[in-house]
Parts: sequence; structure tokens; C-alpha cells
Amino acid sequence: MTGRAESQLPASFRSAGSSSFTEFLGAHAPHLLPGGRPAVGEGAVPAPHGTTIIALTFTDGVVVAGDRRATMGSFIANRDMQKVFTADEYSAVGIAGTAGVAIEIVKLFQVELEHYEKIEGTLLSLEGKANRLAAMIRGNLGGAMQGLSVLPLFAGYDLGREEGRIFSYDVTGGCYEEQRHHSIGSGSLFARGSLKKLWHPGMDEESTVSVAVEALYDAADDDSATGGPDAARQIFPTCAVVTAAGVRFVADDILEQQVAALVERRRGNPGGAR
Repeated sequence: MTGRAESQLPASFRSAGSSSFTEFLGAHAPHLLPGGRPAVGEGAVPAPHGTTIIALTFTDGVVVAGDRRATMGSFIANRDMQKVFTADEYSAVGIAGTAGVAIEIVKLFQVELEHYEKIEGTLLSLEGKANRLAAMIRGNLGGAMQGLSVLPLFAGYDLGREEGRIFSYDVTGGCYEEQRHHSIGSGSLFARGSLKKLWHPGMDEESTVSVAVEALYDAADDDSATGGPDAARQIFPTCAVVTAAGVRFVADDILEQQVAALVERRRGNPGGAR
């Protein structure tokens, strides 16, 4: 960078700051933060909401999966919404709640983790990432009071402990580590019941993805806000696998095979009772 280009940058960009991009933004442009906008009036703001997200651990890491539907009241606002994202190389986050605000917070979270890595020259610990996300949720409390709540489900591979871990949140920013499996969103009650029956220790990746697809299928069976697999439109759940090798998403053709096998198993036994 030339001396002339440096002189054109605001002073805030040329002074040493903390490793938190959110703190930098809060100090110099707080109106750009999701929770920094003024209230738009009383009462809930109508907006699309994302629904069911699940996470479950397996031998080599953790799987995060979500359905694709967004609703606004009884209206299906979007059939193929992406609700599971890569947070960084070793973690993923799924969103439930007000879709627009949730996606904004996820993008800011991605920048936050990248900024930390560039400033500190190392990855933030998995617990550190979970706590950074908690602070962002806490910063959106004003929006949550207007009905613009965001409830992510965060999971990643802990390089120190060599295992997958799951963290959930409440609207005040409370962060809670979950054991083995967890679900959030309107269909979570039904997904959790399914996970309790199907999850078991020592599962490999293929069986874990199968359980994730089946739990979302059960959620969609009883919750109208959760979208089931749509073979006609080729819309299948989003499924991220996080291991020591990093984050990758399961291809749609594999998910289609999982869904076809599930439907065949449920033929004549739609509830899936065993």
C-alpha cells in the first residue's frame, strides 16, 4: 500500500485495536450492527422466520442440519432457504428465528472469526467462538424484544479435545453446551424426540447423516413451519459435517438417496415406530 493510499484511510483503520471486529464496528459505526438500529415502533415486526435446526455428535465430529423452509405466519415465505452456514474452517452455525437478522449476524460472526485469526495469527478456541456468538446475540436483545429474535445452534470440532461439541443460546445471549444432540426452532420438540430414539454412541458419519435426515423428517411430519424433503423440486435438508479435516456439506444426491431410503422404510409405517 502506498503512503498516499494510507493517508486516505480514516484514522480508525490505521490505529491498533482489539481482535474483535464487532468491537471495532461498535466503536466507529454502531448503526451498522444488527442490534444498533433504532426501534421501528411498538409490536412485533412481520418478517420471515427460519425454523428447525439440529446438531448431533458422532465418532469423528459433529453434524449440523436444517430444513429449508421459512415462514411468515401461516405463509411459506421461502421453500429453499439456506439455514446452515460455515462459521470458519472448523465450525458451523444453524439459524432459527427472524431470517434477515439471523443471516446478518452469521455474516458478522464469520468476519469476526476471520478478523481474530488475522490479528492474532491463530484460531480462536471453540469455546471462544461460542462466547463471541453469545455476545452478538446479547447485542440484539432490543430487536428480540420487538419479535426479531435470533437463536442459533453452533457446533464445531474442538482441536484440543479432538471431539465435536454443540452450543445453544437464549435471546439474552446465554450460552449452553449441549451433550450428544440438540435441536432448536418450532419443530425442535419433535426432532428431539426422534434424536433421543435414534442417536447412539459410536455412530459413523453415514449413520449420523441418516439420523439427522430422519429427525428433520419427523419434525416436518408434525410441525407445519418445518419443510420436509421435496423430491419434485429437488429440495433437501442442508447438512454440514464438521471433523478434524474441516467443514463440508453433504451433496444433494447423497441426501436424496437418504430420503428415498427413509421413505421406503416408512412405507406402511409412517410414524416410524420400531
